[in-house]
Amino acid sequence: MIISASRRTDIPAYFSEWFVNRIKEKFCLVPNPFNTNQVSFVDLSPETVDVIVFWTRNPKPLIKHLDFLERNQYKYYFQFTVNNYPKIYEKFNPTLENVSQSFINISNKIGKGKIIWRYDPIIFTDDLTPVFHLKNFEYIAENIGEYTKRVVISIVDDYVKTNRRLNKLETNYQNDQINKPFLEEFLFKLVNIAKRYDLEVQSCAESIDLEQIGIIHGKCIDDHLIKREFGIDLTFKKDKSQRIACGCTISKDIGINDTCLMGCEYCYATNTHNISVKNKVKHNSQFPAILTFDISEKTNEIIEKFKNKELNPNAQLSMDFNNSI
Repeated sequence: MIISASRRTDIPAYFSEWFVNRIKEKFCLVPNPFNTNQVSFVDLSPETVDVIVFWTRNPKPLIKHLDFLERNQYKYYFQFTVNNYPKIYEKFNPTLENVSQSFINISNKIGKGKIIWRYDPIIFTDDLTPVFHLKNFEYIAENIGEYTKRVVISIVDDYVKTNRRLNKLETNYQNDQINKPFLEEFLFKLVNIAKRYDLEVQSCAESIDLEQIGIIHGKCIDDHLIKREFGIDLTFKKDKSQRIACGCTISKDIGINDTCLMGCEYCYATNTHNISVKNKVKHNSQFPAILTFDISEKTNEIIEKFKNKELNPNAQLSMDFNNSI
């Protein structure tokens, strides 16, 4: 099983202590994002977990725990977003100067094939122009390009909540950015910059074919990378819970929406920053899920059976609750 930690929130930045506690306990609870009365029990024992994929903009709080993961035989790699956009778009993101050293430290520790730079999503507005992006992309590449092998890009998607927030910024954001007339020429120039830093460019969940300009369809949860870097040969199974154009193999996400505090206006996993701030008070690093809720007697029985090794280690159990989170 592959653990995604997490597309829904930045676990390394905000919930690293919780994550380590879950690894120590070897399980966590994950509410269904579409029905919070339904909660999954996820086995996190090293015998069950093949690889952990961390998604982050600031892994610094987790770095001190990486040796612990390795001592306990967990394998992992990073999807590391570095956009360096103006604060109006990423209010609480760390600066490039602050995250560059973390990027370099992780690369030196685990190898540059296990840390992927995400310049994602690309947004076009009056201030985020093609000229801005090309200069910004190269500036980031100058800082971290030699410490990774791959950069992943995508064009911002038209989610209702994303469009609503971006339109409020009054920077002339327009929907349907994948069809901008200058897009192919822009991406061609981006690829040429990446080549100067020996970076492979992959797209994330894009239906358009960009191979003619040097961008291949990517997989963020990547069975090929896992085989190359860890020697684990997984049978590819497309993750049907993701978008049609997503190439990722199946994984189990252990995050919860509306808990990230980065304040990105283009985020698809957060309705508003205020909701995430309010949810933060529901977090307890000792609780089995990122947000606390009433645990039923049935759930406690399942947890005790797991601790007593009375459950199949590969079992994925789903439990219904009477109280919403």
